[in-house]
Amino acid sequence: MSDHHRPKIVILGGGLGGTTCAFELRHALGDSAELTLVSDRPRFSFLPSNPWVAVGWRKADEVQIELAPILAHKHITFIAHGAERVEPMLNRMRLKGGDHLDYDFLVIATGPELAFDEIPGLGPEGYTVSICQTDHARAAADAFERFCTDPGPIVIGAVQGASCFGPVYEFLMIVDTELRRRKLRDKVPMTLVTPEPYVGHLGLDGIGDTKSMLESELRERQIKWVTNARIKHVAQGSMAVEEVHPQGYTSLHDLPFGYAMLLPAFRGIPALMGLEGLVNPRGFVLIDEYQRNPAYPNIFGLGVCVAIPPVGKTAVPVGVPKTGFMIESMSTAITQNLRDIINAREPSHRATWNAICLADFGDGGVAFVAQPQIPPRDVNWSAEGRWVHYAKIGFEKYFMRKIRHGQAEPAYERLVLQAMGINKLLPEDPRDTITAA
Repeated sequence: MSDHHRPKIVILGGGLGGTTCAFELRHALGDSAELTLVSDRPRFSFLPSNPWVAVGWRKADEVQIELAPILAHKHITFIAHGAERVEPMLNRMRLKGGDHLDYDFLVIATGPELAFDEIPGLGPEGYTVSICQTDHARAAADAFERFCTDPGPIVIGAVQGASCFGPVYEFLMIVDTELRRRKLRDKVPMTLVTPEPYVGHLGLDGIGDTKSMLESELRERQIKWVTNARIKHVAQGSMAVEEVHPQGYTSLHDLPFGYAMLLPAFRGIPALMGLEGLVNPRGFVLIDEYQRNPAYPNIFGLGVCVAIPPVGKTAVPVGVPKTGFMIESMSTAITQNLRDIINAREPSHRATWNAICLADFGDGGVAFVAQPQIPPRDVNWSAEGRWVHYAKIGFEKYFMRKIRHGQAEPAYERLVLQAMGINKLLPEDPRDTITAA
C-alpha cells in the first residue's frame, strides 16, 4: 500500500467475531488503516448467556453492551443499520437506507440468518421459542414464566441441518435445574430431539467421552431423547418428528408440548446470498486456509458465516459448530494476514480452529477441549463437574470486561493459553505463535 493511502477495512458484523477482529486490527495496525464496523444492532450481546436469560437467571441488559462509545474510543467508525447488499466486484456494500460504503478490504463476520421458515410452525413467529438471539431469549423467559403457571411436557432440541448443539444441551439441563428449584419437575416430562446420530455427537463426532457423559446426565435427570430426528412440522402444542433408524426405516413421533425450544438451521444473510464465488448455495462464505475468499482475495470470512463441510456422513443432516475460541483463532489469523498484505507480504497465518467449551447445566456442566475442533485431533478431552458452572460464570464476566475495554487478548490470557498449550495460530510462523511452555 502507498504511504499516502490508509487502507479502508470494513468489518461486517458486531458479534463476537466482528468486535474481536476490529479490536485486534486496531491493536495490530495502529492508525495505519481506517476501520469501520457495520452491524444491524447497536449492542454487542454475549450469546453464551442466552440460556440463562431464557430462565430468568440473567436480564437481557446484563449481557449486552452498547458498542458506539467503545468503538469511538478505539477510533473505529460504527454504522448501526446493517448491510443491504455486498457488491464484491465494486469493492463496496450498499447499506440499509441506500448509502454505499467503499472498502479496500472486507471482513465478513455476520453470523447467520436463522432459517425458521424452513419448517412450518418453527420459531418465535410460530409455536417454539428460541435462544439464538438475546431478544429471543428474553421472550423465551416470558413464555417460560407463563408455562410454569400451567406446566406440561417440554421438548428441547435442534432441527435437521442445525449446527449449534452445545446451547441445546445447556438449555435442556438448565430448564431441568430451574424446574427442580421451583418444585415443578415432577409435573414436566422432558424430551430431547436432535438430528445428531447419537447423544453427544455435537456436530463433531463427539469430543472425548461426551456420548456416555451426556447420556448418563440425561438418564440421571429422567430426560428422554430422540436422535436421528427430522422435524416435519410444529403446531400449537404438538410437533411431528420423524426418526430415522439405523436399519433404514423411519418412525413418526407426535410429541406434545406446553413449552418447546428448537434451534433452527442456519444460512447466510440476504446481503450475501447468491454471490457466486463468494458464498456457497447456502449463503456461507467460502474461504481458503488463510480465511480469505478465493474469488475475491480482499475479502475474509470468520465465524458462523463461513462454509465448513460436515464431519462425516449422518442419516439426518448435521452441521459443524463454530465455537468461540475457534472464531477468535480465525480473527487472529485474519489480523496477521491483513497486516502482512498491507506491508506488501504474502499472507501466511492459519488459524488452529481449536475449541474450548464450557457447557453449564445450572448445577454442574461439561467442559471440553478439541485441538483442532475438526477431527482427527491432537487433543480430545472432556470432563464434568460443578466447577464448570462457576467457570462459565467467570468466563462471562471476563469476556464482557474485554468487550467493555475494547481488548482482544490481554497479556494474562495469552499466558494462560500458553500454560495450557492452546494456540490460535498454527506453528509455521514463529513470530506470532504461542508456544507451550
